Amino acid sequence: MNSKIQVMQKTFLLVCLVLALFSCSENKPVADPQVLADADIAFSDYSARHGIQKAFIEFADDSVVILKPKRMPIIGKQSLIESYAGKSDSGVVLTWKPEKALIAISGELGYTYGFWTFIAAGDTTQGSYLTIWKKDASGHWKYIADTGNEGLTK
Repeated sequence: MNSKIQVMQKTFLLVCLVLALFSCSENKPVADPQVLADADIAFSDYSARHGIQKAFIEFADDSVVILKPKRMPIIGKQSLIESYAGKSDSGVVLTWKPEKALIAISGELGYTYGFWTFIAAGDTTQGSYLTIWKKDASGHWKYIADTGNEGLTK
């Protein structure tokens, strides 16, 4: 009988230990996705005010990947800067508006998608986009991947 009590006591202690371990996990609040939507809107506003190239460089993470139609991916911020060398974006305006933003439970990654508008020489082109974001060490959102396509509008 004594051994049954000891087994029950050990089982009870084990259950208590497991419950204690699970109750110690940190419950982080889920980040408000509006914060990420606001970062995307700031990116678009910067593009409208300072130009496409400056905006895409300013908001890019060092490890950025840009996917564009009919060309190899642009990988890394330095490659992005080099891809703009000798090209002008004066007279053109690219803006966009996120339709949805989502942040991972970790609070470090997220994505936005929505619709963009490109205006050049009086012609307007529209389409949709997807941007993946990462929070940097300073707590600022930088995009790590961006792609879009033409033709789809809201």
